[in-house]
Amino acid sequence: MSKSTKTAILILLCFAAVSGLSGCASRNDEGFAIYLTKDDIPPRSMEDLSHVEKSSEPVLTEQDIVSYDAGDHTILVEPAAMVKLKDLELSTSGKTFLVCADGIPIYWGAFWTPLSSMSFEGVVILIPGFAGENSLEISLGYPGESFYTGSDPRNDERVLDALEKAGKLKYRP
Repeated sequence: MSKSTKTAILILLCFAAVSGLSGCASRNDEGFAIYLTKDDIPPRSMEDLSHVEKSSEPVLTEQDIVSYDAGDHTILVEPAAMVKLKDLELSTSGKTFLVCADGIPIYWGAFWTPLSSMSFEGVVILIPGFAGENSLEISLGYPGESFYTGSDPRNDERVLDALEKAGKLKYRP
């Protein structure tokens, strides 16, 4: 199978998975939130699923965020939020998350450790982050953007609108 065919199939599977992610639909006024998956689904298995449930509590909410810069996708978080994220038990194969806006799943990715030698072709948040003491960057691919496949979901208007409504959006492209 050619690389372009594999990329097209992966994109279609990602869209199918995201459209079937009804697990974030808990509250319509929730704003921005990041959840872990309920059953700790490995990142390598996410695109094969049509329905994913979220964990009972978000791992990051708009209350944990000081600011979000949509230009470089950097999130400045409260110190307590960074401690909570650093306490996640991360394997070298990542831990999946769901990004939700007002209870609607927008996209998925994986928390990743920089100690991993495994590559990943999805959205990544490195823990610990390298963007600063209490900063995280939502990036594409690991170990670099050249490993990413698909379209970039990070500037989805629903995510930016939720962050803007909360007064957290620092820059909007």
